[in-house]
Amino acid sequence: MQYVLLALGSYLLGSLPFGFIVARLRGIDITSVGSGNIGATNVARVLGWRLGLIVFLLDVGKGVVPPLVTASVTGNRDAAVLMGLAAVLGHTFSPFLKFKGGKGVATGLGALIGSAPLVGAVVFGTFLLFFAVTRIVSFSALVASASVLVYGLIWGQGWMFFAVFTPMIVYVFVRHRANIERLLKGQEPKLDLKKKMKKDDEDKNKDA
Repeated sequence: MQYVLLALGSYLLGSLPFGFIVARLRGIDITSVGSGNIGATNVARVLGWRLGLIVFLLDVGKGVVPPLVTASVTGNRDAAVLMGLAAVLGHTFSPFLKFKGGKGVATGLGALIGSAPLVGAVVFGTFLLFFAVTRIVSFSALVASASVLVYGLIWGQGWMFFAVFTPMIVYVFVRHRANIERLLKGQEPKLDLKKKMKKDDEDKNKDA
């Protein structure tokens, strides 16, 4: 019963659509603007980098909490990994959005950090490195996702780690089909954070 409650709680926490909520508070339906995705990248493009960062941290956080709480309550590392998966499933199939949702990258990163902190930190570093070079969020996210299994092997993660994160990574790639097509055509847009931050600050000063 304990594990059922943990799984349900993890799923419901993961299902909170923070990108949708933050945009709604600004009077915008994020699913109908930009890419239509509820994730931090679309929120940043539509509403500015500050709100995008807030959504990113919230989405990561709802992936971190379930494995940490599960490990603390049960001491079961495999169960902690599974609760991270439950949070990602909640994010991608949210009952608050008619069982639709985001692509699971930020929440998946949170689940990784919560269940395998060292691997999660290095994967995030990989994302930052590739983003710094390419300025393409989707490409950096895909490379970082693929690197999860490599780092998992390097740091000797157990079978449950691979059983959970392998299909999760495949799912991330499937959800990025359109991005992959644009990448192959050289049409995937870049996100210049410095330029974006400068523009957002200028727009904010105009509104002040």
